[in-house]
Amino acid sequence: MELTVKNKITWCPGCTNFAILESFKQAVNELVVENKLKVENLVCGAGIGCHGKMVDYLNLNSFCGLHGRIIPTMTGVKLANPALTVVAFTGDGDSLSEGMEHFIHAAKKNSDIKLFLHNNQVFALTTGQFTATSPKGFKGRTTPEGSTEEPLIPLALSLTAGATFVARTYALKIKETKEIMKQAMEHKGFALVEIIQPCITFDDTSEFFNNNLEWLDKTYDKYNYQNALQTLTMSGSKAKCGIFYQINKLTFEEQI
Repeated sequence: MELTVKNKITWCPGCTNFAILESFKQAVNELVVENKLKVENLVCGAGIGCHGKMVDYLNLNSFCGLHGRIIPTMTGVKLANPALTVVAFTGDGDSLSEGMEHFIHAAKKNSDIKLFLHNNQVFALTTGQFTATSPKGFKGRTTPEGSTEEPLIPLALSLTAGATFVARTYALKIKETKEIMKQAMEHKGFALVEIIQPCITFDDTSEFFNNNLEWLDKTYDKYNYQNALQTLTMSGSKAKCGIFYQINKLTFEEQI
């Protein structure tokens, strides 16, 4: 199934958003083939930032929201028609620097939307300012001497708020990203997929992440809340990827 719209793509040549777009198209196509999704029942939204162009290049029901407001917008779509599968693309600037309150409360309420967070640790569309996830010491246009702040951990934040599906992947790992996206879209409840995304123009971290990724092994227990929280908050030189936590709402309520 061809999901691409023939619009002019205006991402930087080589942008890792191309890989995220490909992963999502593959995920949707496979879910359709497996009779787990109908394209007419899928709605995609995006906020403001480089990630926001995703909906310009997809031949799907879509909506482009205000800066930091895509989460309440797509929550409204789900409330209006609960039969829909609702996916919101967002960025670290869009939902963690601008729309933090919506991010936390969507997780707290376990809203049945799927949030794909493009985390490049920089405001790329506005050419290089630091965001809530930029590492300490980051030198950008607003922090020429280096940021003095510690970065947020989006997955730990959403987990403690109440999210029932928490995962991380790497944009350049298309197969792995596709599989996690599929599982997120099938999940009932708030699903957060953080996508580590090097910005090749303003914060090219590709060399670091190509050499410093570690995937959760098959023995990892993704149904254990305390284990997920400990894994997400432990320090280490490598970024861990995989599904850290996944549980249905009923069991989650029994746990707490």
